Amino acid sequence: MKIVIIGAGVCGLSVGWRLAEAGAEVVVLERAQPGRGATWAAGGMIAASAENADKTTPDAALASHAALLWPDFARRIEEASGQTISYRRDGSLLVAADKARLDELAAIRTNAMWLLDAAETRRLEPLLAESIAGALFAPDDAQVDNRALGLALAHALVNAGGTLQTNEAVVRFEIANGRIDGVRTPFAVHQADAYVLAAGAWSGGIEGLPRDAIPPVFPVKGEMIALRPTRGAALPTRLLWGNDVYLIPRGGRLFVGATAARAGFDTSLSDAAADWLAERAFALLPDLSRWDFDEQWAGLRPGSPDDLPIVGESALSGLFIASGQYRNGILFAPAIADALVSLILERRSPPNILAFDPKRFLGLATEGGVR
Repeated sequence: MKIVIIGAGVCGLSVGWRLAEAGAEVVVLERAQPGRGATWAAGGMIAASAENADKTTPDAALASHAALLWPDFARRIEEASGQTISYRRDGSLLVAADKARLDELAAIRTNAMWLLDAAETRRLEPLLAESIAGALFAPDDAQVDNRALGLALAHALVNAGGTLQTNEAVVRFEIANGRIDGVRTPFAVHQADAYVLAAGAWSGGIEGLPRDAIPPVFPVKGEMIALRPTRGAALPTRLLWGNDVYLIPRGGRLFVGATAARAGFDTSLSDAAADWLAERAFALLPDLSRWDFDEQWAGLRPGSPDDLPIVGESALSGLFIASGQYRNGILFAPAIADALVSLILERRSPPNILAFDPKRFLGLATEGGVR
C-alpha cells in the first residue's frame, strides 16, 4: 500500500515512520524542511497533567493516553534514528500566586498530584518568588527536545524505508470521479492508495478539495523567548506554570512561553510579546530580571473551531486528516500515529479519536479555508 503524507512536522513524520515500519510505501512531502514549523517553535512539553488539569474532555483523555505512550515512543525514536531527543520526566509545578489560586488547584488535584505549601514549593524551586502561596506538583509530566525530535523522526522515517521530499509543497489535490487522483506539487503529481493531510496550520489552504473535505484549520501565532542565566545562577529543574506563562529549562537556557494570537500567517516578532512574557516570568521568578535575553521566535499552531484535534478519514474517501492539535501536537503524536496506522492499514477506528472525526464540521468549511 502506498501512502502520501503532506507535512513533515512531528505528526506527519510520526505517522509516516510508523506506517513505513508496518511495511507501507510512504512518501512525505514537506513545503520546507522537516520539523521546522510548529514542531521547532514549540516548547516540547509532554505535560498532560498541567495542560489538562481542570478538563475532563476528549482531548484531555487523549493527552493522558499519549503521555503514557511517550516513554516507549521516545526510546523507539532514538533506536530507529540513532539520535538523542532528551526525553525526561521531571514533573511540572503549577504555581499559585495567592490563596484563591491554590484553592482552585486543590479542587482539581488528582491522586497522582501533590498539593504543596509555599515552603515545600520553594524547596523544590528556590528561584520562585517568596510571595507564592504554594503549588500543585504533577510528577509524571515530561519534556523532550522538540528541535532534536523533528530531525530524529526524519531519520527514523528514512531508516524505515520511507521517502522524505523536502522543499516540495503540495499546491493542489487532483480529484477524479469523486476520489483523489493525486496531489500536485511544482515538480510532479504524486499518486497513492491513501493520503494523510498533516500540514499543520496550512492544512486548510490546499486547493482542489471539495468543500466538505476541507479541514477548518487556522493558524494561531505563538511567540516565545529564551533567557540565559548569569554566571553561577542555576536553572529551575522542572516545568513551571503560573502567571499565564510556562517556563522550560532546556540546554542551559530557560524558555518562556507563550502568546496566542489569530494573526493569519504572520510570524514577525514583536517587542510587546517579549515584554509580556518577560514581565510574567519575572513576577514568578524575580531573579530572572538579571538574566540575559537570548532569543525570541514565533510559530503557527493549527487551531480548530471547537479547539479539538481533527483526526480521521475526511468526507472524501482515502483522505485522512491529522491536524488541529493547537499546542499539543508533540504530546499527542504517539497516540495520533497509532490511530492513523489503525485507520489506514486495518480500517479500524480507535474509540479514543471518535470525538475528533473531521466530518463533524460538514458544512462549516469553504473553499480556501474557514468561514
